[in-house]
Amino acid sequence: MNLNNAITLFKQVVPASIDYWTLRLSFDTIESLDVRENILKPPSIKQSCGAHITLVHNGGIAYAATSQLNIAGFTHAIEQALRWIEITKQHSLVKAENYPRPCKSGSYQTPVLEAWDNSTASNKISLLHAINKDLNISDAIVDYQATLSRRETESLFVSSDDIKIEQQFHYIIPGFYAVANKGSQTQMRTGGGWGSARQGGLEQLSSFNFPLSAQQTAEEALALVEAPECPTDKMSLLLLPSQMMLQIHESIGHPLELDRILGDERNYAGTSFVSEDMFGHYQYGSELLNVSSNASIPEEMASFAFDDEGTPAEKTYLICNGKLERPLGGASSQTRSHLSSVANARACDWNRPAMDRMANLNVEPGDKNMEQLISSIENGVLMDTNKSWSIDDSRNKFQFGCEFGRVIRDGELKEIVRNPNYRGISANFWRNLASVGDESTFEVWGTPYCGKGEPNQMIHVGHASPACVFSNIEIFGGA
Repeated sequence: MNLNNAITLFKQVVPASIDYWTLRLSFDTIESLDVRENILKPPSIKQSCGAHITLVHNGGIAYAATSQLNIAGFTHAIEQALRWIEITKQHSLVKAENYPRPCKSGSYQTPVLEAWDNSTASNKISLLHAINKDLNISDAIVDYQATLSRRETESLFVSSDDIKIEQQFHYIIPGFYAVANKGSQTQMRTGGGWGSARQGGLEQLSSFNFPLSAQQTAEEALALVEAPECPTDKMSLLLLPSQMMLQIHESIGHPLELDRILGDERNYAGTSFVSEDMFGHYQYGSELLNVSSNASIPEEMASFAFDDEGTPAEKTYLICNGKLERPLGGASSQTRSHLSSVANARACDWNRPAMDRMANLNVEPGDKNMEQLISSIENGVLMDTNKSWSIDDSRNKFQFGCEFGRVIRDGELKEIVRNPNYRGISANFWRNLASVGDESTFEVWGTPYCGKGEPNQMIHVGHASPACVFSNIEIFGGA
């Protein structure tokens, strides 16, 4: 779709007297294929296209949105925003004269080596059927499914200051699972990137071992129903990157979102144990903990050149040697709080305003390979792939469960255990970070399903991490 035509139409109707305006256009396509228990589910294609406008005028700030990219649609949206300005300008969190204005134009496009359309729908469906065959290796496998989706988003941001930002994103969303049952015991094992995603084309599938790990996934589901329960004790915990993804997301990402710290999310998703006065000195974790916001890893889910307020992205450390440096907040929240932050204002679609969202939030690699991480543990458990999560509304006390565990005894991997769980308090947990894996253990993950805001915004985030060892962690078994 040619979004540039919509810019021309908008400029024809926006009043010249408006102090400042922005127009953010978005065209989004999601295509999904699923085969469950050898049966093809109805393929789906969803498209969404529209415009979000922001007006700053006469001491007020307001926005509106429309899916009608014509004179009538833009006229109605502008009129609606002007009415909101009159209603809300006495209650604005940011003074109109301080509203941030981007000052740099530019563009971004996801690198794609193998486009989605290079493979026919028939070939993709045949691949999913083949994966189903590899998953269905025993009568004890009672449910199995393979899925493959893509998302393409074209975004165009312009302002009355003649700023123009064009960005095109391509995402691949694969995965499969197998469920095994024996008597009263049922276990699920996922693989192939299930629940995660990457930027790029079909070339990204191999990074998730899609489809090659399908049989292994089923074998591990079968092993889990025969495995003993995870032991209960205080011991060492080795988290693989697939679980580090959730640990970063819930106990670093959400508590550092600046709008949450400022109280905006209190009624819906909760607040944060982090306060504004902690930045610059608070010891969030051990000296081994280094966390960056990094939108420059091409295959990671939330890589971009500019956020949805037009702020240029760059790699920035939020936590350095364990010390809390800065929050996750876009330009508007930075103006409110007078705290320096990152390019982190993001919207899920054209009909939502940008808000503070984690983007690519990564733990930086250390200096230990996997063999060294394992050999450093006298008594502990390795855990892989999240299964359950619970965390309080200040993102402090948590309890997480994983699909797959293995006991580590005297520096060696031992038996598989089912239902491995661990609990802790965010700051104490990160201060118990004892070893950080090197580049050889570093993996890029992410989730398309992070929800926040009223009305809700479901958005994609990226989390890359090495494997990490934590000491003196409360570990326990049980579904």
